[in-house]
Amino acid sequence: MDRIKRCGIVPVIKLNDAAKAAPLAGALLEGGVDVIEITFRTAAAAAAIESAAREFPEMLVGAGTVLTAGQLETARDAGARFIVSPGFDADIVKAGLDMGLIMLPGCVTPTEVMAALKLGVNTLKFFPAENFGGAAAVRALCAPFGNVTFVPTGGISEKNAADYWKMDKVIAVGGSWMAPESLINEGGWAEITRRTREAVELMRSVRGSV
Repeated sequence: MDRIKRCGIVPVIKLNDAAKAAPLAGALLEGGVDVIEITFRTAAAAAAIESAAREFPEMLVGAGTVLTAGQLETARDAGARFIVSPGFDADIVKAGLDMGLIMLPGCVTPTEVMAALKLGVNTLKFFPAENFGGAAAVRALCAPFGNVTFVPTGGISEKNAADYWKMDKVIAVGGSWMAPESLINEGGWAEITRRTREAVELMRSVRGSV
């Protein structure tokens, strides 16, 4: 979790071709981001996670959109070191913790936050962030839960990321604006590096050095 906080940005990536995972990871690293979340939205996810983790061990590779115990095990076996889910499932969280994985379950209500805290998880995904009230909603949730931090994701771009980075309780922001699916598909690695650098510069202008 310290690595995610230091990076401050979690690129949320959907890959249709596992062969693009390694060059994408290289482009992100060159741009100054050493964390990546590869989502289980395609059949290529496990192979993509394995490729990125193998080719770039300095990259912290995680699995996103983990919805089932089977996906959790597959992600672990592929080399994922943190697990992100869009919602809160106590059984999946427990299983991941038992495997020694970092769990980032999605929580957008006080009840879900309290359920996560009951399992000892106090850094949570807030998703879909913009649909559930944006930065103002995250700020409101932080008030009664002083020991909780968030990684907001969903509808966040270079236009509104600063609203989240301004909050001490937001350790990182998730998004795909620096590496959209269209650029990945066409192999636009140089442009992805450029956008990643811009995102890092924006974050540092708000948060300071990471």
